Amino acid sequence: MGEDEVAVAGGVDVNTPSVARMYDYYLGGKDNYEVDRQAVEELDKVVPSTRPLAVNNRRFLQRAVRVLAEDYGVRQFLDHGSGLPTQDNVHQVAQRVDPEARVVYVDNDPIVLAHGRALLEENTNTAVIQADLRDTEEIFASPDVRRLIDLSQPVGALFVSVMHCIPDSSDPAGVLRGIIERLPSGSFLVINQLVSEDKATRDFVTDFMAKATGDRWGRVRQAHEVERYFDGLEILEPGLGEINDWRPDSELGPRQLTDEWYEFGGVARKP
Repeated sequence: MGEDEVAVAGGVDVNTPSVARMYDYYLGGKDNYEVDRQAVEELDKVVPSTRPLAVNNRRFLQRAVRVLAEDYGVRQFLDHGSGLPTQDNVHQVAQRVDPEARVVYVDNDPIVLAHGRALLEENTNTAVIQADLRDTEEIFASPDVRRLIDLSQPVGALFVSVMHCIPDSSDPAGVLRGIIERLPSGSFLVINQLVSEDKATRDFVTDFMAKATGDRWGRVRQAHEVERYFDGLEILEPGLGEINDWRPDSELGPRQLTDEWYEFGGVARKP
């Protein structure tokens, strides 16, 4: 079966780069196509720091989940825009702390659904659903969410390196507020996105990714815009900033050789 046939049979568009598959390639995964690798090569010509940025982003996710599970007793997680499964997923980190921890992955890319379900079919405390994170009603009505997420108990809601995929027309801060309103008090939000204080970088990456992905992209923003995502929440120490500085547990992470953009965010609790 050729790539075009796979695209038709599985609902996967292999002729247009996918953010999830590009991220998979940056992390050394194999669930990507030539079109994704070509897009990465073009992006790297202008923002060459992206591969270490992706690796460090993944490490931030793992640290945040571990801290929430170990230090705050969180036992259920909703991972919005989860991307393709890779080593040390959210459920693996959380279930090392408590084997009964429950995780639902949410992504709108059909290839994530296919690969995720294949990997998780023997883990009854973990599920993956195909949904747009902007569709709050669909997410919370999902049978898997209803089965695994108890909204009478704190939830760890993850939005890791995904909010830059939400365009301004969809009101990303409003999307987050809609989800926060559904979560019980004591829940936690892990939020970060790509930012740059250089307008040329912001404009190039935003335009490049919008064209490359068929407008399935939002915008590279500035740090002060991301800070608004946390309005009304109690921000955990050490506060908001570059994610490498959020409770680092090792000095072994790759270093960005350039600083044209970075991941900005943190972790907060709903009062």
